[in-house]
Amino acid sequence: MNELSPTKPQSPAAARTQTAVVWTAILASSMVFADGAIVTVAMPQMRESLQASLAEIQWVTNAYVLTLSAFLLLGGAAGDAYGLRRIFMIGIACFGLTSLWCGLSGSAGMLIAARAFQGIGGALLVPGSLALISAHFPKDARGKAIGTWAAASGIAAALGPILGGWLIDIGPWQAIFWINIPLAALALWLCWRHVPESPVARRIAMDWLGGGLAVLALGLLAYGLTALGERESHKGIAALLTLAGVAALGLFILHEKRCAAPMMPLDLFRVPAFANVNALTLLLYFALSGALFFLPTALIEAHGYSAAKAGSVFLPFTLLMAVLSRLGGVMADRFGTRMLLTIGPLITGLSFALLAPAVLHGGYWLAVVPVMAVMGITVAPLSTTVMNAAPDERIGVASGVNNAISRVAGLIAVAGLGVIATFGFQRAAAWANPELADLFGQATFGAIPHSSPPHRPTPFRSSMPRP
Repeated sequence: MNELSPTKPQSPAAARTQTAVVWTAILASSMVFADGAIVTVAMPQMRESLQASLAEIQWVTNAYVLTLSAFLLLGGAAGDAYGLRRIFMIGIACFGLTSLWCGLSGSAGMLIAARAFQGIGGALLVPGSLALISAHFPKDARGKAIGTWAAASGIAAALGPILGGWLIDIGPWQAIFWINIPLAALALWLCWRHVPESPVARRIAMDWLGGGLAVLALGLLAYGLTALGERESHKGIAALLTLAGVAALGLFILHEKRCAAPMMPLDLFRVPAFANVNALTLLLYFALSGALFFLPTALIEAHGYSAAKAGSVFLPFTLLMAVLSRLGGVMADRFGTRMLLTIGPLITGLSFALLAPAVLHGGYWLAVVPVMAVMGITVAPLSTTVMNAAPDERIGVASGVNNAISRVAGLIAVAGLGVIATFGFQRAAAWANPELADLFGQATFGAIPHSSPPHRPTPFRSSMPRP
C-alpha cells in the first residue's frame, strides 16, 4: 500500500509508517462500524438465550449508541491533550476487553453494562483513527488516505451482517463479540510497533470541566432522542431530557467561550471551511440516517420483503460508497474539495428524490438497487476538508466534533422523522379508513411492540462510516 504515501519524495521508513497508520486505523474503526449491524442480526438469539424483555434487548443497542455519541468529543480532545496514539490504543484495548465482557455476560443487565463501556472504547478510538491519518499525511495526500480508510471501513460495515449471520448459524451469539478480540490485538500490536506518537499531541491541557459538560450534553441528547424514537417510551420525559441536553450544550459553549484553555476552541468555527462542512455533515447525515432507517420497514410492510432481502438493499449503497470514497479522496487531492462537496450532495439529493418512486414501485433490481447505488461520494471530501481546516494541534477534537455531529444528526433524524411519520400515517389512515389506523398502530416505525409478528425486523441502525 505504498501508493498511500504522498507524492513528495520520502524515505522508505516514512512510507512504511504511513501504511501502518492506515491499516491500524482501518482495523480499529472497522470493529466499531461493523458492530451495530452484527449485533442486530444476533438480537433474536440473544433475547432467547438471556430470557430478556424487549426493552432490555433494545438497550443492548441503545446503551452502545448512547455512550459512543456522548464520549466522542471527549475522546477527540483527550487525543490532543495526551497523545493521539496513546488514547487510540486505550480505545482499542477498551473495545477488545469489553467485547470479551459482552461475550461472557450471563444476563441482559450485564450485557447492557458491557455494551455501554464498549461504546466508550469506540468513542476513544474513532476520532483517533482519522486524526492519526491526518497527523502522518501532508494535506496534499490526506484525501487519498482518508478515502482508503473510508472505503475499507465501508466494506467492513457491508460485510458485518453477513459475517454476523454466519457466526450465529455455526455457533453461539457470543461469537459476534469474541471476533473483535483478535482484531483488537492485531490493531494494538501494529500501532505499538509501527505507529509513532504525534509530536504536537502533548501541548494542549485537558479541560476536564468542558469534557464533563460535553459528555452530559451529548449523553442527554442521545438518551432523549433515542427515547423519543421508541414506541413505548414516555414522550414527555424524553422531550424534557432532550431539552436538558440542549441546555447543557449551551452551558458547554458558554464555558468554552470563557475558558482560558478550552477543550474545543470556538475559533475553529470561525474558519469558514470547518463551520460550513460541519453544517453540511449535519444535513447530509440527517437525510441519510432518516432514509436508511425507514426504507426496510417500507419495503417489508408495503411489498412483503423478507428481513434478509430488505437488509440487502444497503449492500449496493455501502459497497459503492466504499469505492467512491477512495475515488473521492483522490479527486479531493487533485481538484480540491469545493467541487466534490457541491456535486456530491446534489447527486445524493437526486437519489433521495428517486427513492420515493422506487419504494412505490417496489422492484428490487429495477427500482431500489439503482437508486441506492448512486449515494456516497461525499464522505471522503467531507472528512478531508474538516481535517485540513483544523490546526495540527487540534486534529483530534476536529475529528471528534465531526463524528459527534454525524451521530447526533442520525439520532435527530430517527426520533424526529419517526414521530412525524407515525402522526402522518395515523391521520391519513384514520381519514381514509378508521380500521387502518388500528393496523398502523401495530407497524414498527420505532420500537417493535410486543404483539409484533415474528418476521418484523429490528429497526435498522446505520453503520456507515462516519467522517
